[in-house]
Amino acid sequence: MNAHVQAREARAGLSAGPLLPGGALVAVGIVLAVAVTAVGYARLTGLEVREPDARAVAIRDLRFEDGADGSVVVIDAASGAQVERIAGEQGFLRGALRALARERRMRGQGAAQPFQLIARADGRLTLADPVTGHRIDLESFGPANAGVFARLLLATAPAAGEPATR
Repeated sequence: MNAHVQAREARAGLSAGPLLPGGALVAVGIVLAVAVTAVGYARLTGLEVREPDARAVAIRDLRFEDGADGSVVVIDAASGAQVERIAGEQGFLRGALRALARERRMRGQGAAQPFQLIARADGRLTLADPVTGHRIDLESFGPANAGVFARLLLATAPAAGEPATR
């Protein structure tokens, strides 16, 4: 290469040397290999990395049934009383219930056993299925979506003649 070409490349910020030193490239490769191996190990062994649950301050066993009008009927499993009838789209509630019901169907289980709605000391809310062991940490989906279920913890059966529709 002549001096004129070298001077032009130097002014343009170009050089004949490598972009990354060989040692840095090897270090990046090792870090990537370790990360991929760790994730693969966790996935294959079922290792669950999560914060331990705070103690439960309230647990309510609830059954959810489809109403004839397309609503979701919420029933307190202990008393058998209808707690609420949820009409309308209610996308998050329906989606969460659909996910848990699908797991039951895959295991050949029915809807007879109630789900557990669990309020925790740290303010988190969990919808758990004791039949399959699956759970949904509702606060992960934001306060508005968790609130859809939070109101079911305290809801009471309506007085005679009063509708339980939301």
